[in-house]
Amino acid sequence: MKDLGPAKQILGMRISRDRFEGILNLSQEKYIKKLLSRFNVGNAKTRNTPLGTHLKLSKRQSSQAEEEESHMSKVPYASAVGSLMYAMVCTRPDIAHAVRVVRRFLSNPGNEYWEGVKSILRYFKGTSKMHLSFRKSNLTLQGFSDADLGGDLDGRKSTTSYIFTLGGTTISWKSKLQGRVSLSTTEVEYVAISKAAKEMIWLKNLLKELEKQQDDSPLFSDSQSVICLAKNSILHSRCKHIELKYHFIRNLINDGDLFLLKIPGAENPTDMLTKIVTTTKLKLCIASTSLREN
Repeated sequence: MKDLGPAKQILGMRISRDRFEGILNLSQEKYIKKLLSRFNVGNAKTRNTPLGTHLKLSKRQSSQAEEEESHMSKVPYASAVGSLMYAMVCTRPDIAHAVRVVRRFLSNPGNEYWEGVKSILRYFKGTSKMHLSFRKSNLTLQGFSDADLGGDLDGRKSTTSYIFTLGGTTISWKSKLQGRVSLSTTEVEYVAISKAAKEMIWLKNLLKELEKQQDDSPLFSDSQSVICLAKNSILHSRCKHIELKYHFIRNLINDGDLFLLKIPGAENPTDMLTKIVTTTKLKLCIASTSLREN
């Protein structure tokens, strides 16, 4: 064994520190540039968002004609999606929704799907310097939850998303289709909050082991009806059909382990994980997660 000094590179992530200012940055700029070169996107125009609003991907756009199937068999679709997934998991929560959409069609992708992948790569070209920036501050754990009702064009399932920040910097995020079809906005938001609450419990236990116990960690939602439903143990007609496993958040609230608070929809950073958003909204969401380009 030998001491190689402070870590500078690990698994494609560049680590840079400023101990005087108390800053640690995680960047995948070199990895992204290799990605752009590998898939011949280096000279393409950049995009302001990972996916454009015109891209409505569904199974109906899978390869049908033999000519299209032959063409797509030569396209490195699965390899590109896998590479994007690695960047998303490590340092780029801003592409979580877009990657979730394109990875659903790995078995039989069509030309439209490949356009979606190239759109994300073109977005990467303009944001390759973006990185997670951890700063010396009060280590307060916060969570944000959101959902999109019936966003899946094939099965009309909804999307659950959450983001957790520690000291203002994103440390955990997810964008995933729910396993069931929800019947209302209240129901889909309620399920999303339940998923987020599980993640918060795990993070709080981890921080407790690291002697950074969190007693007042808020979980924010932009749905007032869901907050009222979670705090009210009375069974309403609109929630009779919701599975019992999602009602455990009521116990968390009563025991003081979960503080569910309202946040305006315009300030909720998880919007970028549930649906395609405008450039302005994406910039607001990115600013809330401490993703930086400088």
